[in-house]
Amino acid sequence: MRKLLLPAVAVLLLAACQSKTNSENSSDTTQTAMPDSATLTYQLPDPKNFEGDVNGKKTALYLLKNDKLQVAITNFGARIVSLIVPDKAGKPTDVSAGFASLADYRKAGEPFYGPIVGRVGNRIANGKFTLDGKTYQTELNNNGHTLHGGPTGFHNQVWDARQVDDKTLELTYTAKDGEGGFPGNLTTKVVYSLTDSGLKIDYTATTDKPTPNNPTSHGFFNLNGEGSGTINDHILMLDADRYSAVDKGLIPQGEPVSVEGTPFDFRQPTAIGARVGQENEQLKFGGGYDHNWVLNKKPGELTKAGQVTGDKSGITMEIYTTEPAMQFYGGNFFTGKDAGKYGKATNFREALALETQHYPDSPNHPTYPNTILKPGETFRSTTEYRFSVK
Repeated sequence: MRKLLLPAVAVLLLAACQSKTNSENSSDTTQTAMPDSATLTYQLPDPKNFEGDVNGKKTALYLLKNDKLQVAITNFGARIVSLIVPDKAGKPTDVSAGFASLADYRKAGEPFYGPIVGRVGNRIANGKFTLDGKTYQTELNNNGHTLHGGPTGFHNQVWDARQVDDKTLELTYTAKDGEGGFPGNLTTKVVYSLTDSGLKIDYTATTDKPTPNNPTSHGFFNLNGEGSGTINDHILMLDADRYSAVDKGLIPQGEPVSVEGTPFDFRQPTAIGARVGQENEQLKFGGGYDHNWVLNKKPGELTKAGQVTGDKSGITMEIYTTEPAMQFYGGNFFTGKDAGKYGKATNFREALALETQHYPDSPNHPTYPNTILKPGETFRSTTEYRFSVK
């Protein structure tokens, strides 16, 4: 691993006014209460707080920057720690929820703040799948299912890092044959790079045995800034006519269904909280939104999947991807027990995830887009977050 190369980090200030939300869940007692005059000081974490050792491998923090953006990434889980962009007033805003130290990430109750997850993102029913006539049992970590590769998935591994330049970071991890219950030595390379308008993530992967493969970035975002309160008033658009209906365990049931006439129709920009309180079995199963949307696109083409806008900051994040689907999770299971980088807990629905992916439980559904990677093949995928202001 290349030695950490970081310039001195300047303290970045943001005055973030938080008014009382008028969303459907504004009365939830678990939400962060902030006075109108509250201010937050946004700054990149101290790299020294990420110097450590996990399973015999060194950890560090890396910084990417250009004229508009600054991104901090740690090789522990290949995770985004901070993503600082200007709001509509030009003030820097950290839109990525996370922690200020390696120790905080390791003790957090929620393990999926910002990492690359895999080898199979999302859920595998009962942690079982059959491949070439053999049934595999993977590690369970989510109500009797495997979620995001299980407890020894990518998010809990130290990746080999190489900082190419001040705009590019390359991270590589090889999951060994049998790790987490999956077959094959799977080598995954993730390249984070800054563009003029955002952050691009390029994935490649190869294997020496057929294996399921569905990595994704599990960033948690609040476009008004970390610690600024609810995301229910964020405006969301998803270019998707269908979504995956699930059972109580959030496992897809058959083929995707139409969003027409349901609270899952985000084809027009809509406040996230506008319909989340409606009487709906799918919302009940997810505790809100925690579902897979099937994108209106041709797989393999880098096209716009959706966008979300912070109601107070004016920051818009557009998501472009080559993936066929995207999981939208509205932060329904945050408990407020983990204090973030700025000393404020992430409470119920105060951060969201938009995870570009193949469908959940794909290894058990032959009609879903293929997630089986074979020897001699190279998996390639790209997702890009583009930022602007309104």
